[in-house]
Amino acid sequence: MADFRALKGLYIKATSSDPSNLVEGDIWYNTTTQTLKIAPAIGAWSSGGNLGTARSHMGGAGTQTAGLAFGGVPFPQVTSEEYDGSSWTEGNNMSTARAYFGYNGTQTAALCSGGAEPPNNNSVATEEYGGTSWANGGNLNTARKQCAGAFGTQTAAVLSGGYTSGDADAVEEYNGTAWTAGEALPAVQNNAAGAGTLTAGLYIGGTQGNPNTLVLEYDGTDWAAGGSLNRGGSGRGAGGIQTAAIVTGTDTPAYGGHTETYDGSSWTEIADLSTSRGSGAPANAGTTTVFMIGGGTTGSVSVATEEFTSAATARSVDTT
Repeated sequence: MADFRALKGLYIKATSSDPSNLVEGDIWYNTTTQTLKIAPAIGAWSSGGNLGTARSHMGGAGTQTAGLAFGGVPFPQVTSEEYDGSSWTEGNNMSTARAYFGYNGTQTAALCSGGAEPPNNNSVATEEYGGTSWANGGNLNTARKQCAGAFGTQTAAVLSGGYTSGDADAVEEYNGTAWTAGEALPAVQNNAAGAGTLTAGLYIGGTQGNPNTLVLEYDGTDWAAGGSLNRGGSGRGAGGIQTAAIVTGTDTPAYGGHTETYDGSSWTEIADLSTSRGSGAPANAGTTTVFMIGGGTTGSVSVATEEFTSAATARSVDTT
C-alpha cells in the first residue's frame, strides 16, 4: 500500500502544537500529544435573531451578515426586513403584496419576480430593491407562481419553471430592464431552489407531482443534468455558486431540515437544521461555509433564523 508521501508528494509534518489557520485537508503529527491529526471541515447550525414578522413562502437575498427577507404569507404581505448578522430590522415595504415568487441578489440589489398576488393570481410583476426602497422593474412575459428556481444578480438573472395553469418549463432571463425567453427546462417543474449566476446556474429539486432530486446546470444558453440530490424536496432554500452550492429545508414530502452541499458533481449531506422547515428566506448570495435562512413553515409560520458556519477543525486520528 502506498504511503502518504507517495500519494501526495508531501511528508506529514511533525509539530509540538496544532497549527493555527487550519485549512481543510491539513494533516500533521502532534509530538506533544503523540497523535496523528487531520483538519476536516465541520459545519453546524446555530440560532440567529428572530424575524420581526412570522412568515413563509417569501424571498431571500444577501449573505449571513447582510441578508434580506421580503413578501410571503400570510397574505397580504409586503413587509421587507434586513439582517445584519444578529438582528432583523424592518425596511420599506414592497409595492405589491405577494408570495411564491422568484428571488435572488444581495441586500442592496435584490430581485423579486412573478409569484402569487391576492387572492391567488399569477403575477408578471418584477420589483427591484436598491438597499432602501423597492421600485418596479420589467414585467415577466409569462405570469407564474411557485417559481423559486431563480438565480443570478439583479441585472443578470434567470427565472425558471413555476406554475401557470399547470407546471411550467418556461425560462426567462433579465438584463436589469426586460425579460427575454431562454431555453426551456427539460421537464416541467415548480417550487424549486436556485443558486449561481446567469452563465453558471443551478436549478435544484422542486416537484413534478412528487418532490424530486433533480438538479440541472445552466451555462447561459443550455441546460444539462447535474448530480442528483440525496433527498428530494420542494420549498428549499439555496445559496452559493454552481460548483459550491448549499441547499437546506423542505416542505415535502414532510418538513425537513436536511442540508446538502454541492461540489459541481455530487451532493454531500451535512449538519441538519435545528428546526425542520421549508419555504424560508435563504441568504441566496451566501456560501457553503457561511449561510443563513430565516422564517419558513413548520406547519405554522416561523420567525426563527438559523446560521450555518463551516470551518476546518482539528481532529485526532485513532491509529490503534
